[in-house]
Amino acid sequence: MKVLCFSDLHCDAQAAKRLVDLARDVDVVVGAGDFANRHRGLPDTLDVLAAITKPAVLVPGNGETVEELRDAVEAARWASATVLHGGGCSVAGLSFWGVGGGIPVTPFGDWSYDFDEQQAAEMLAGCPQNGVLVVHSPPLDTVDQDADGRVRGSQAIRDAVLEKQPRLVVCGHIHSDWEKQVKLGESLVLNAGPRGVVVGC
Repeated sequence: MKVLCFSDLHCDAQAAKRLVDLARDVDVVVGAGDFANRHRGLPDTLDVLAAITKPAVLVPGNGETVEELRDAVEAARWASATVLHGGGCSVAGLSFWGVGGGIPVTPFGDWSYDFDEQQAAEMLAGCPQNGVLVVHSPPLDTVDQDADGRVRGSQAIRDAVLEKQPRLVVCGHIHSDWEKQVKLGESLVLNAGPRGVVVGC
């Protein structure tokens, strides 16, 4: 199965158009959050991405809530997209689990859609073995080094990956590590970024 992974579009319609083109040659599309900027501009990207007819699995970033993302997907009439946040779905026999938002709580203030580590652990509890985990925030000490060299990922996500061993973890959030891939146990962890990365699964 070929999976097109992306994150952090932040209202970039041109990046969204490129993803529509790339999606023609894959089986599944995964969007790991931050379609908007501070809750504004969701239609800028979702109205473009709605042209994707392949199955798509999305989670919210810290720039939009899960309700905002679901409403925008519905308004764009993106029929092939499923929004996950503390839940899962199956695509072509492969299990997907998604948890969005900034984890742990970011320093950005009230506008940021954030969760603490305990809340994250509860939402990750149902993650299946050997599936695909879609999260906005990276697992701690993987693809989460910011521009100042500090690690910004989540301990709860790291613990879930080590316990459940998903075959693929797709995240974003930390812009300075876009497109970086590492292994955590048996899991491939990808900080996708807005250009899109195709991986086998």
